[in-house]
Amino acid sequence: MTLPGPSARTALRTAVLDWYEGHARDLPWRHPETSAWGVLVSEVMLQQTPVARVEPRWREWIARWPTPADLAAAPTAEVLRAWDRLGYPRRALRLRAAARAIVTEHAGVVPEDEQTLRTLPGIGHYTAAAVAAFAYGRRAVVLDTNVRRVLARAVRGEALPPPSQRRSEGELAESLLPDDGATAARFSVAVMELGALVCTARSPGCQECPLLRRCAWLAAGRPEDAHAGRRRTQAWHGTDRQARGRVMAALREQDQLGTAELADLWPEAGQRERILAALVADGLAAVQTDADGVPLAYRLPVDEPH
Repeated sequence: MTLPGPSARTALRTAVLDWYEGHARDLPWRHPETSAWGVLVSEVMLQQTPVARVEPRWREWIARWPTPADLAAAPTAEVLRAWDRLGYPRRALRLRAAARAIVTEHAGVVPEDEQTLRTLPGIGHYTAAAVAAFAYGRRAVVLDTNVRRVLARAVRGEALPPPSQRRSEGELAESLLPDDGATAARFSVAVMELGALVCTARSPGCQECPLLRRCAWLAAGRPEDAHAGRRRTQAWHGTDRQARGRVMAALREQDQLGTAELADLWPEAGQRERILAALVADGLAAVQTDADGVPLAYRLPVDEPH
């Protein structure tokens, strides 16, 4: 696709930045005094998890482990309990692994550049770009679901971006970034905020949008989602994800659960055994067996501080 020209880029940036000035949420990881570590923790927690659930956990986490060294020394069970119900608990262990790498390889300081950030365990392209931008004011392409949706509608005239990210989306986002690093970082978070609060997936508030008069999707008559047939709908009830979540919640609350208690918790035997084996393999649970190797009970992993 043809990228927007200079005047169109300037108009879009100005509209979004002016809107953000009056509509930005007061989130603790956006405060100027927040450390790069605090930003990194927020980005990991916010992956596939709403802000309302993340904020209280983030505050507790930073109060408990304010530096990478603090988390690096934390036992597994404590880390998993503190993660609570944020979902995808492997993220908690990956975050601790990243903290340990920061301590051993970077003298306890979160790296500034994207390439080095991507060498940390569990840190991919998006998280590295977000930390470089929001913690250090670097010019980085921060392309999350909200940003992709805003740009798909405002510039490309599409209802929603495709299920898999395309290279052209990154090229478009990069073309819109201001040259100055600090302004680019502020523009990135402003577009994210616009997607989270106004240009939402299901019920966009177009009349409140600062891009109302220059939105290609509106100009095209709000066409339907061209990629609808390729999207997967994620069920929840009865899935392995639900079973894992229920078992992990019980393990966080109790010292251990016997096999009979687990059977009451999740009656479907084959699925229960499968997810328990996966939890052990992922380092999220430990199993106690009899002399023949038959499982007797499960608990959170117990280890010595690192």
